[in-house]
Amino acid sequence: MDLTGTVALVTGGNGGLGQRICHALAREGAHIAIAYAQSREQAESVAHDIAAAHQVRAAAFACDVTDPAAVVRLVEDVTGRFERLDILVNDAAYNKAIPFPDLDSLTHDVWEKIMAVNLTGPMHLSKAVAPVMKAQGRGRIVNIASVAGLSPTGSSIAYAVSKAGLIHLTRCMAVALAPETLVNCVAPGLLEGTRATANLRPEQIERSAAGALLKKAADKDDCAEMVVTMCRTETMTGQTVVIDAGRIFH
Repeated sequence: MDLTGTVALVTGGNGGLGQRICHALAREGAHIAIAYAQSREQAESVAHDIAAAHQVRAAAFACDVTDPAAVVRLVEDVTGRFERLDILVNDAAYNKAIPFPDLDSLTHDVWEKIMAVNLTGPMHLSKAVAPVMKAQGRGRIVNIASVAGLSPTGSSIAYAVSKAGLIHLTRCMAVALAPETLVNCVAPGLLEGTRATANLRPEQIERSAAGALLKKAADKDDCAEMVVTMCRTETMTGQTVVIDAGRIFH
């Protein structure tokens, strides 16, 4: 798919990886809708920078992705402003570092919040954009998961399970939305300079980098460029690509 003139909705677009994804899509000519849960000023600043740097339209939209009604309003607002919606990137995520054996700290509330943001939110968004993309005759959805969804690792059991669910949601939505909409997934390893990494314990960060074949963190720009590739493709759907400097093989 030629991305020139397309419209991309990126949840968590004001985050560390989200900003890279927004800029990468904008460089290809896509107009950008940034969905944020908080930090309105930052999100609007990111939108301004994208518009100035790439000569595309960009705007910020507040949305709680765990609220189905708010998600429907978001899609209505984006399509109302940009008149179409071609790409959805589910990048918004939440985590809390809890060692796997510490089951007492894995409370019901923590579990529910992680699942709501990381798994149920992308499901709500995918359902909301599906009729728009079907009516247009084309669409792309890219989910941002984690290598924690492919191996029992990561910041907590809840986070790992939520990302495993997102990977399988990718497959299921690929079946549900074919042939008009292609659905794929990027599973990064450790990424430095993101909100998610900021919630990790220092020993987790050190262990993740040391355990990679390349002895370093994954690269945010590599992840962003894979999102672009998944938006361009005409024949890949239901797939998950790992970018983790060589830790997990699947």
